[in-house]
Amino acid sequence: MNKKTHIIKAIEEGSIAEALNLSPGDELISINDHEVKDALDYYFYIKDQYISVLIKKTNGQEWELDIEKDYDDDLGIIFDEGLMDDYQTCNNKCIFCFIDQMPPGMRETLYFKDDDSRLSFLQGNYITLTNLTDEEIDRILLYKLSPINISIHTTNEELRCKMLNNRFAGSSLDKIKRLKDGNIEMNGQIVLCKGWNDGKELEKTIHDLAEFLPEMKSVSVVPVGITKFRQGLTELESFTKEDSLNVIQLIHHWQNIFLKHYNTRFIYASDEWYINAGLPIPQSDDYQGYPQIENGVGMVRSFQDEFEDYFNDLSASKISKKISIATGALATDLINNAVATIKEKFPNIEIKVHTIVNNYFGKNITVAGLITGKDLIEQLKDTDLGDYLMLPDTLLRHGEDILLDDIKVEEIEKALQTSIRIVKSDGKSFIEGILSDINELGVNYE
Repeated sequence: MNKKTHIIKAIEEGSIAEALNLSPGDELISINDHEVKDALDYYFYIKDQYISVLIKKTNGQEWELDIEKDYDDDLGIIFDEGLMDDYQTCNNKCIFCFIDQMPPGMRETLYFKDDDSRLSFLQGNYITLTNLTDEEIDRILLYKLSPINISIHTTNEELRCKMLNNRFAGSSLDKIKRLKDGNIEMNGQIVLCKGWNDGKELEKTIHDLAEFLPEMKSVSVVPVGITKFRQGLTELESFTKEDSLNVIQLIHHWQNIFLKHYNTRFIYASDEWYINAGLPIPQSDDYQGYPQIENGVGMVRSFQDEFEDYFNDLSASKISKKISIATGALATDLINNAVATIKEKFPNIEIKVHTIVNNYFGKNITVAGLITGKDLIEQLKDTDLGDYLMLPDTLLRHGEDILLDDIKVEEIEKALQTSIRIVKSDGKSFIEGILSDINELGVNYE
């Protein structure tokens, strides 16, 4: 196999690399005489006060640079490939895989399945451990990398093999013990499938995972997402309201046990369970620092608390405007309640909340992050959207202005004949998305 080259794509302004006159097109050869395999090696080797970096310039010259810096300072180099290596593909055929439920004709990158431990550390991805080698574990232990996020689903080895359609999926859970013994922090995830790993199987899994405390910091339970594109796939059922109540009851039972014995709730239900069950979202203290918020655990409570804290400091105003907000069915009640609160202080602001039905993936998909441009245009076309349409940033590709179905924000603006304001999915940003231009006009909230 040919050695991977690490070509510099860009240099951050004001960085160490810029001061050293490094340029796009230059190649990183080594750090402290160590060959750099990938991004994990790179970030490990640069964490020091004194490092020696060998660079091959575009003209073929090699520069050996001795650098003195603060221990945690980055060099400000952006590489041609973010991982600095090829991505490891998933070897499983999980019965609940969302990618297998995608419609045809979407961009190629959306069909790529990764199962790469490096992305767990760099981006927070969850991995199944099925292709994590002993050598890779050795490096994790050597570099003391934490936390690692693990897709567990069940501790029943035979059942895990069936759910992941991989005969090694059961035994791969043994790697969790190696990580625990190496004091590597972990977070777990259980994608719950009705009739498969719920009920007594879920209870067994929760019980078994207690063995890995305290290194296993938290475990989330999320319901399987089912699109309308499941032809030829394992038949799966959606969870009913009664099912959701049972899941929450079981999780709360185990939370009480873990609190008593370990001072942690450890196992958490995602917000979707509470909404589907018609139950109130737990208080912020119940989430103990929101260890699984990126997995939809506590996002509603966090939004509500941030909204309330920020909103209470605002004074009433008679300023008037008219806007629209689009969201998925799951968040509609949350957004409507926030809008009603805003109107108490700003009665002349007209806000219309539009619930977008996910016709693209199927009506079972209710999260805002999977709303497509096609559905937005079809359901809001010829609607008076006011001064602008507000959308959550979760429906965009990271760092870009394009939605899942390759429709750009500017295309939606043109089709709907309105401007679009993208806001982060937190309480403060939500309020600022509605009121920020009032601030820009220099209007006091009085």
